[in-house]
Amino acid sequence: MEPAQKFFDLSHTVEHGMITYKGLPGPIISDHLSRVASQDYYEPGTEFQIGRIEMVANTGTYLDSPFHRYAGGADLAGLELHSLANLEGVIVRHLEGERAITAAAIADLELAGKAILFHTGWDRFWRTEAYSDGNHPFLTAGAAHYLASTGVVLVGIDSYNIDDTNDRSRPVHSILLQQGIPVVEHLCGLAKLPDDGFRFFAVPVKVKGFGTFPVRAFAIVGDCE
Repeated sequence: MEPAQKFFDLSHTVEHGMITYKGLPGPIISDHLSRVASQDYYEPGTEFQIGRIEMVANTGTYLDSPFHRYAGGADLAGLELHSLANLEGVIVRHLEGERAITAAAIADLELAGKAILFHTGWDRFWRTEAYSDGNHPFLTAGAAHYLASTGVVLVGIDSYNIDDTNDRSRPVHSILLQQGIPVVEHLCGLAKLPDDGFRFFAVPVKVKGFGTFPVRAFAIVGDCE
């Protein structure tokens, strides 16, 4: 019997030393307390591991809150859960052609109150030189303005950056985050999802004074009631 719900993991695995964004350091993952060392604290046969990770916030699949761009914007601790979890999702496919994704790609969609995820297929280059070579797909400022005007709740992409990294003003981040719309970058696995009819989740740790943090992004296809 088929399950009523199917879960789809849309996150990259965080691994020791991996590079997410060129120029930023990879995470350092180690034991704070190893299983062997923990044996000194517990009864024989009882052991635990306590991990330690040192990383920049922009690691793996991560979410940007308004504070990432604006000092007065909501930080991770200030985000409302209804903007991050159990969101009605829509996939926009942009697999070939121009790198720039314009407003024309979304002009005929019903977007209000939804999470809009752009499937470009760029995740196939994850952890290769091609991933960060400057040729990734991105949204235009016009597309960002249009999205902000429709009442979308969250915007995500499976590309290296939602902006053209050759434009140092980062218009898409600026437009969306100014309107309080979180951005999720470095998604993966969007090809497995239907165009709509799913619920999307991307909840970061509730950290005060942080604008960005990794998420375990996932989707549920089926009844979420």
